[in-house]
Amino acid sequence: MPKRMKKHRMSSFQTIITGFAVLIIAGTLLLMLPLSSVGRTPSNLSDALFTATSAVCVTGLVALPTAVHWSLFGQVVILLLIQAGGLGVVTVAASFALISGRKISVIQRDTIQEAISAQKTSGVVRLIVFILKVTLAAEFTGALIMMPVFCRAYGARGIWVSVFHAVSAFCNAGFDLTGAPGAEFASLSGFAANPAVNLVIIFLIVFGGIGFLTWEDIRTQKFRLPRYSMQSKVILTVTGILITIPALLFFFLEFRDLPLEERLLASLFQSVTPRTAGFNTESLNDMSGAGKLVMIALMFIGGAPGSTAGGMKVTTAAVLFANARAVFARHEDVRLFDRRIPEQAIRNASTIFLLDIVLTVTGAAVISSYENIPFQSCLYEAVSAVGTVGLSLGITPHLHFLSRCVLMFLMFFGRVGGLTVIYAAISGRNISGMRYPLGQITTG
Repeated sequence: MPKRMKKHRMSSFQTIITGFAVLIIAGTLLLMLPLSSVGRTPSNLSDALFTATSAVCVTGLVALPTAVHWSLFGQVVILLLIQAGGLGVVTVAASFALISGRKISVIQRDTIQEAISAQKTSGVVRLIVFILKVTLAAEFTGALIMMPVFCRAYGARGIWVSVFHAVSAFCNAGFDLTGAPGAEFASLSGFAANPAVNLVIIFLIVFGGIGFLTWEDIRTQKFRLPRYSMQSKVILTVTGILITIPALLFFFLEFRDLPLEERLLASLFQSVTPRTAGFNTESLNDMSGAGKLVMIALMFIGGAPGSTAGGMKVTTAAVLFANARAVFARHEDVRLFDRRIPEQAIRNASTIFLLDIVLTVTGAAVISSYENIPFQSCLYEAVSAVGTVGLSLGITPHLHFLSRCVLMFLMFFGRVGGLTVIYAAISGRNISGMRYPLGQITTG
């Protein structure tokens, strides 16, 4: 009898990648509709694809000014893509399943676990409900606080502007609707001196960037910090360090011509927004070389796993730092908060770091060579893409299609995660248990 063909089932990693890809394609088709543009003319494939990719990957790099080119329908499409991309397509699909009363299978729970970076499958359905409640509450509150400011500036349209910016900030997307003819890519520079807008956007960026698992810890343990999981302690500590130190550097080295209050706001805002949010209140081109280098480092590190943020992740940076500290101190184990770090986590952190470095530098080199633009400017855009940040020195709208493809690949890679891409590619292959003889090699 002929052999029955074995049915191929996609792995969790392949499902995640496929979901993001399908969402990008659907968003591209919707943005190409005449209804999506202000001029009621179809947008070309390059612009629509780049915008959809940036929205789904919650990056914020744009080829066209969002407020000027896209109609209300187009802006709604972009906002829905941002929301789905920020929460994750698997989380959104699971949410619809729960709302419709369908049960979540064991295989689907495995996929959800990978998508939200949960450490176990038990409790993931309850966690999905918690994620939805937190997201809606944060975005609604943020929009409500900013509404009076934006309504004074834009009239009734300020309601929509408030909602759009609240969702964009919480999802760490960086898309804005404050552009106008002659100042299409001004971001939030028109509100640089407004404490309400600055502080709400900062809060939403940090809120979405520390991850839902961390907020679950905060909800259950309240202020009992010793009871937090090691991962939550690492995320909160590193996040605090990466906000405070850059803010102090920016205050003393940048924005010296601003009044004291505005200088404080600008320093704090610019220290938070590179953590994959993409808004800016001051001109990035006017920053010093040292300031831009600090921004690049912050963009590269990014936010927390299981959050709306991208980048290498603060936990990866913490593990690499702890590993280096263990080597310097000649400790046998790598430790964080009196806990030993698994060897697999150290290997994963090293792999992610190497992958991101190689892809970023290669992407920047390709763009610089093809566009004949200084490498530092291209590196800024490439790091912004792979970190899903969206900050730009103004060169992205002028890039040719090949360079845009490089940035789109980096955005996609940065959003789904390097290890997810690798594991999706090797899924189904047999892993050999064979070990080779030990060899000695000198390093350093």
